[in-house]
Amino acid sequence: MTNVELNDRPILVTGAAGFIGANLVQRLLAETSGATIVGFDNVNDYYDPKLKESRLARLRELAKKSKSKWRFVRASIADAAAVDAIFREYDFAVVVNLAAQAGVRYGLVNPGAYIESNIVGFFNILEACRHSGEGAARRGVEHLVYASSSSVYGSVKKTPFRVEDRVDEPVSLYAATKKSNELLAHSYAKLFDIPTTGLRLFTVYGPAGRPDMFYFSAAQKFAQNDSVQIYNYGACQRDFTYIDDVVESVVRVMKGAPDRARGDDGLPVAPCRLYNVGGGRPVNLLDFMTTLQEELVRAGVLPQDYDFEAHKILVPMQPGDVPVTCADSSPLERDFGFTPRVHIRDGLRKFSEWFKEYYQS
Repeated sequence: MTNVELNDRPILVTGAAGFIGANLVQRLLAETSGATIVGFDNVNDYYDPKLKESRLARLRELAKKSKSKWRFVRASIADAAAVDAIFREYDFAVVVNLAAQAGVRYGLVNPGAYIESNIVGFFNILEACRHSGEGAARRGVEHLVYASSSSVYGSVKKTPFRVEDRVDEPVSLYAATKKSNELLAHSYAKLFDIPTTGLRLFTVYGPAGRPDMFYFSAAQKFAQNDSVQIYNYGACQRDFTYIDDVVESVVRVMKGAPDRARGDDGLPVAPCRLYNVGGGRPVNLLDFMTTLQEELVRAGVLPQDYDFEAHKILVPMQPGDVPVTCADSSPLERDFGFTPRVHIRDGLRKFSEWFKEYYQS
């Protein structure tokens, strides 16, 4: 593993107005010195742009107190000219690609959005990294870190999921595009000797998260006294991962790039790795919803006598969903000394307190 210095270097974070991206930038602003952190995001309307703008506003305030610089570029990674322009301007040490069209069911409605962002956009990032070292006094990208997803495991039944598992039967378009990212990243790592690490993220949740995620949309419906549909009649389990644990994993991985090496043929051995990022403690969906309701009551979002049973509707499995996710994160622990560990109640408590402040204060 090769150490990568984050201080005094330019760092690119795509999807910087998104849930994970904004939290990562916040962490980098707090902990780096002399760095130039460039955020890249088109701030689209897949979900409420006001939430994205509120994240950006917080980053602007945090940047005033940071020892590093912050710059935001409002553009899409599918815009090759915009991507190339920012790479020409900065000699990035690390690129963290978090920009993507997310969600499983949205692929049934707007499949083109996944091709544009997850395929074309990721290709543009790879091409920019490939050429990043061209020119006088340029070191080029030392580490590309990108978000994959637990969705790539599809209908794999053996748990916990391991990165070595066969994952060539995706059950959603989103999963297919994320698997293609892994294949493209491996090809570019091999052909152009780009140190690359993919992170298969497991159901990320927390304050100021994505409103399209189940826990968030359920909280909104409960607060509006609406009913909530629970898929597969509640017989689903998810390996929920709290946002702080995800950011901790990303920061540790950023600092440790795969070693470059040459094979017997004199060509690069692909400096490419994959890790699961999840706690390996799947939670039954009904238990999760009970905990969410209890924490929403505790935070004052819901009344003390709220009747959860009257607001839940059990429905069949939806296209693209899977019954269980469970991460084997032991390679992450082995290489970086960390496994996600925030308990679901602690995470939902922080989310509920944020929800109360953001929507009801």
